[in-house]
Amino acid sequence: MKYRVNEIFLSLQGEGFWTGTPMVFLRLSGCNLACPFCDTDFTAFKEMEADEIVAELLNVAGECRRVCITGGEPLLQLESGLVDALHRAGFTIHLETNGTIEAPDGIDWITVSPKAGLKLKKSNELKLVFQGSDEAYIEGFRSFDAGNFFLQPCDTGSPENSAAILGQCIAYIKSHPWWRLSLQTHKLLGIR
Repeated sequence: MKYRVNEIFLSLQGEGFWTGTPMVFLRLSGCNLACPFCDTDFTAFKEMEADEIVAELLNVAGECRRVCITGGEPLLQLESGLVDALHRAGFTIHLETNGTIEAPDGIDWITVSPKAGLKLKKSNELKLVFQGSDEAYIEGFRSFDAGNFFLQPCDTGSPENSAAILGQCIAYIKSHPWWRLSLQTHKLLGIR
């Protein structure tokens, strides 16, 4: 099977539970949603077989053996063949998904960032993009089976709006302490 690969690079995880942890990122092209705040170009890609992907990951990974499969929506393409090839190469697999498509078996860590039509029933981490303090909407996700719950302020591209949303997000978390703050630290640090 050929996968549409947007990019492969080594960096630090910038968001959620694993913030600051070295990871190789495998960004797959394509998405089934069109979120207005998305910052990824899904039109550019290179078609690659699983063995080519593993070779490129090993080439850029150095000693790192954590791979974060992201997108777009990686579950439009990710299937057990690539999962098995990554495990054979010694990688721990992290997945970032919008949760609208079921995941194959064997994913070591799943982060769901729900937007609409949630199909996954369980994850290690739920990371909700905070766009304002709509309590009914936000707290509706508390029944989701996740080990960790994060609110991440929406980056609107406007420093003034983003600062206002950050302030609202912090205030919300202070009054709803079962949530934790996730920031896009890679953007704050100016790294990929």
